[in-house]
Amino acid sequence: MTHWRTEPARARPAGIKVSYRELKRVPDLSVGLYRLPAGAKDPQGPHTEDEVYVVLSGRARFRCGRSDYRVGPGSILYVPAGARHSFQKIEQELRVVVLFAPAEYSRDLGRRGRRRTVA
Repeated sequence: MTHWRTEPARARPAGIKVSYRELKRVPDLSVGLYRLPAGAKDPQGPHTEDEVYVVLSGRARFRCGRSDYRVGPGSILYVPAGARHSFQKIEQELRVVVLFAPAEYSRDLGRRGRRRTVA
């Protein structure tokens, strides 16, 4: 059993960058917390694993393939492996729980064992 708490959303000083922090990794699943400040560009590309996002706070658009959605607190998004996707037009800082199944990069032989870091 593992337990996490996310801290309440707060105003952040200008210059805070996109960040991703992996919280848990087991062979069949990885879980992380993704933050994107208002106005940020989402740098991610397609992943080799299925992915679920749970938006905790913030407002933005989410594009997956040709589909475009308005997202906010309580939005849950499923992205199949290999799909092009990104958060866009980030109006308020996004805080998102990210779940990969199987664990992130477990199908990507070129990156096996490396942790993703977003500067």
